[in-house]
Amino acid sequence: MAKRKKGRDVHGIVLLNKPLGVSSNHALQTVKRLFNANKAGHTGALDPEASGLLPICLGEATKFSQLLLESDKSYQTRAYLGEVRSTGDSEGEVIRTAEVPALSDSQLADIINRFIGDVEQVPPMFSALKLDGKPLYELARKGMSEAEAKAIAEKKRRVIKIHSLTLDARPSDHELDLTVHCSKGTYIRTLVEDIGDAIGCGAYVAKLHRIQTGPYQGTDMLTLEQLAELAEQGFETLDQVLLPIESAVPGWPKVEICVEEAKRILNGQSLRTSLEDAASVQLWAADSARQQLLGVGQVSDGVLKPVRLLNIPLQLAD
Repeated sequence: MAKRKKGRDVHGIVLLNKPLGVSSNHALQTVKRLFNANKAGHTGALDPEASGLLPICLGEATKFSQLLLESDKSYQTRAYLGEVRSTGDSEGEVIRTAEVPALSDSQLADIINRFIGDVEQVPPMFSALKLDGKPLYELARKGMSEAEAKAIAEKKRRVIKIHSLTLDARPSDHELDLTVHCSKGTYIRTLVEDIGDAIGCGAYVAKLHRIQTGPYQGTDMLTLEQLAELAEQGFETLDQVLLPIESAVPGWPKVEICVEEAKRILNGQSLRTSLEDAASVQLWAADSARQQLLGVGQVSDGVLKPVRLLNIPLQLAD
């Protein structure tokens, strides 16, 4: 017996401005409830004490969650100099303090520029990465020493890429406002701590706000309050804020096929084609009046293959 769905078959992407003090999962479940969606997923968690862009995929858009999870991100952060905290942010206990050296903007820029490019990072202990099946933050909260925590975190050392890192402002002698554009898996808390060590006084993240995920910019975000107000006007109004699934892959080549070919693709078959090889393409079916996204595929050696198909009934005429 087929499992009965709970909620609507609604498909698309919501650009949520996640508020401070709310977990990414709580924000996800709230959006899912507002849309009464049968399926939802986010594209990379933000810590409760971080705010900003959290794209939420509804329905068949969840099949693109992993692509967005692996995409580059951008953040605005405030580094507080002269203190090192247990969690790397303002929630942690102060474990070390030091005097902040007097540095000019050019001296600071020289230090910051060292972190552009490929950078090795040891993830913070208060992260969701797992060791032997247990999240690091669970291990960190068991009262282990700083040395023990660092030894465990060291096992998860990784290389990430900082595409750009700019010093935007110096609100006070203890604060630096930075904008970071980075690869997936970058821990801003670790970056700020490493910058603080390079300056010679330590640092922690006082504020963190995500402004970009893959193709999406924070200028188009909506708050939970705004979504709730739209939901009160009905699903027809609320659904208008949904971005189409294909917005997740705007740079991928678009391949259009006829309805008969679309039926073969939806059955998992491949098609002969004269198209040039492409690792990733958007697959579209088209009739004389409209188009419909089928999913994504690839072209190799004259063959068009489906890779990930949407479970949405074909709505075009033969």
